[in-house]
Amino acid sequence: MSEGLIRHKVFESLRQDILSCALRPGEEIREIELANKYGVSKSPIRDALQRLEFEGLIEILPRRGHRVAPISVADAEDMLDMRGILEGGALRSIVARASDDDLAALDRLRQADTDDVAGFARYNRLFHLHLCELSGNRRLAETMARLMENYDRLCVVSLTSARDEAGGMEAALADHNAIIDALQARNAASAVRASARHLKKSHGQIMRGLDSRPIVA
Repeated sequence: MSEGLIRHKVFESLRQDILSCALRPGEEIREIELANKYGVSKSPIRDALQRLEFEGLIEILPRRGHRVAPISVADAEDMLDMRGILEGGALRSIVARASDDDLAALDRLRQADTDDVAGFARYNRLFHLHLCELSGNRRLAETMARLMENYDRLCVVSLTSARDEAGGMEAALADHNAIIDALQARNAASAVRASARHLKKSHGQIMRGLDSRPIVA
């Protein structure tokens, strides 16, 4: 494997471990430990850490090494607000522009494994990204894709909190189905209301999750 490919693979693996919370927010990390974990020298680890610092996912600890950036409550609030704005616009566009076949195809997003946090997180990301792609607005979809990459850590916190609450993930899936119902009925106002209710629940779960874990900046 070429040096460039090794560096890229290490960067993507480390980034995914952070976004999935396999490396927890606020966790201190050591270059040698990461090198052993990924089976590489420290050079590609240093390169990956520098790139992740630029993305805001890694922080330098003077004379101590690095740590995974804690989750900021203010940043969480900003991401939730932005998601609501983007998704509200996407839903209105879908009702106005999407074909009947596109709306019927949303049925494939009606089911998900509500017993698996990681699996449901992947489904959740696919659901919300697909809605923005279906809007027909390329820039909106690209912006949502970038937002959802950083939102992944919040999603894991939210779903872990939801899992600890009776029927939490089942309720999230029911919210998704309510959004689909409204879209297929071409009722934009109902779709936006369903999305807002869903986001309000997510906000509460995220804040409860952040409050119960030492991962907040």
